[in-house]
Amino acid sequence: MRLVKCLTLGLCLASVIALSPAYAQDCTASQSAAVRCFVANAVRTKITEPRHGMSLSEFETYGVAVSHIVQTHHTYLVLAGISSAISDAMPPTNANGSANPSAQDLAVSQIVDAVIAVGFAEPPVGASVQDLHWFARDLVTAMNENDGVMQMLTPGIGLRVIDSYVVTGTSNGKVNWPQVYSNLSNAVDGFINSGLMKLPTNRTSGEVKTFVNAVAHAIQAYKVSTQRSAL
Repeated sequence: MRLVKCLTLGLCLASVIALSPAYAQDCTASQSAAVRCFVANAVRTKITEPRHGMSLSEFETYGVAVSHIVQTHHTYLVLAGISSAISDAMPPTNANGSANPSAQDLAVSQIVDAVIAVGFAEPPVGASVQDLHWFARDLVTAMNENDGVMQMLTPGIGLRVIDSYVVTGTSNGKVNWPQVYSNLSNAVDGFINSGLMKLPTNRTSGEVKTFVNAVAHAIQAYKVSTQRSAL
């Protein structure tokens, strides 16, 4: 069981004391203490292991940040949505099938940054932008190992639609970005006017267009890295 999955479902925090009686007093001090105890026990019992080059202490702190992220609901759902799309449309492989996880990791970071930049999500108190990057990467990694379920659901359709405009605006390997921006802008207006896209409360079409343009650049960087002509 992965730490992120466990914390997301909220099934493990209540069992911390039972997992480690030696930590009982510390584990009941606060929610953060309980999470730290769970992480320490999960590592000790080999349920999971520190990731992203973290020490055990850093991993415990990250676990606390994850507990804050999943309690925000909005930020968590946004990250889950973009993670499923990236896992589906931007796998950690090159066009020839060889592994290239760094290309997917970069796409995750760029798209998370774009989400934050336009205000569609933000780090909750107790978590940082870096925590959101790590959390989304962990979600994507878990979804990469889903035995084809994500491909069946095709959540990456939105990314593929954006990429279709990048492909159309590409000639001899060079992207005509002004053309892409114009076509994407028209597409967003069309989706909004037809009712296919509903703007979040207090958000503007301009912010959506800024986000979509940033995602288009992330997609192109991914394709260049993986030698793909399209998603």
